[in-house]
Amino acid sequence: MAEPLSVALVGIGKIARDQHIPALNADPDWTLAATVSRSGGVDGVENFADLPQMLEARPDIGVVSLAVPPVPRFAMAAAAIGAGRHVMLEKPPGATLAECHALSAQAQAAGVTLHATWHSRMAHGVAAAKEWLAERELKRLRVTWKEDVRRWHPGQEWIWQAGGLGVFDPGINALSILTEILPAPVHLSRAVLDFPGNRDTPIAAELDFAHPGGAEVSAVFDWRQEGPQTWDIEAETDAGTMRLSDGGATFRAEGAAPVEGPDREYPRLYARMAELVRAGTSEVDLAPMVHVADAFTLGRRRVVEPFDW
Repeated sequence: MAEPLSVALVGIGKIARDQHIPALNADPDWTLAATVSRSGGVDGVENFADLPQMLEARPDIGVVSLAVPPVPRFAMAAAAIGAGRHVMLEKPPGATLAECHALSAQAQAAGVTLHATWHSRMAHGVAAAKEWLAERELKRLRVTWKEDVRRWHPGQEWIWQAGGLGVFDPGINALSILTEILPAPVHLSRAVLDFPGNRDTPIAAELDFAHPGGAEVSAVFDWRQEGPQTWDIEAETDAGTMRLSDGGATFRAEGAAPVEGPDREYPRLYARMAELVRAGTSEVDLAPMVHVADAFTLGRRRVVEPFDW
């Protein structure tokens, strides 16, 4: 068995504690060798107040995983790549497409791995949905991604600030699945974005896409959902219907065996990162970010009631 890879996890917030740390602790391919956080690290793991300090003190750590908000991520990723470290990016991989292209070029020049991760693509039903759609003619596809921002981002002001993406923070998860499972790419043709009067980012969005075969493809994202949460993708084809639910974890379709299972998204991300590092390659797919950028460019803005916690 190959030696475990040492990783420094930057940003010890909710997503790190809920997903990254359990995934790393359960994987013999990885050793959580250090954390970088101003608000506290992980028991038994060396913590640093900032990334430059860690890079200087721990040249033995070859991988940096960035679980920080998108706006500060570029400078951190560039510093890690400049120090010769492999870099794993939480979604979205950056605040802008230009930043991501710059990081990709820098990583290629430095000969290190850059992995732009899309955790929802690792959900149990996604591969089955991709295979099922590949053999059929799509007629209609509808994405419904509605959740309660107070439940999933309690008190996190950065998501409402410029660069924080607002409802596209979860919505980009749906777009990452959409761009993975469709046999033919689509592009945005219409968008309506609802902005709270006191916020810089949208709380809801309606999207329509142009499909090369004329299929109707649309999405609705909303952060005001109370009660049951909805993360569904439904498709109609010339040979039956398909439904991905629970954020891609559950697959049901006519003529196909159902697929479902426990959450393994982040363990699969780290397994993929280990493969890329050992192979000396990178993986930077920006297709989901293109749709988000197009929505902000093309979208019609509607001002809705202010949002407060």
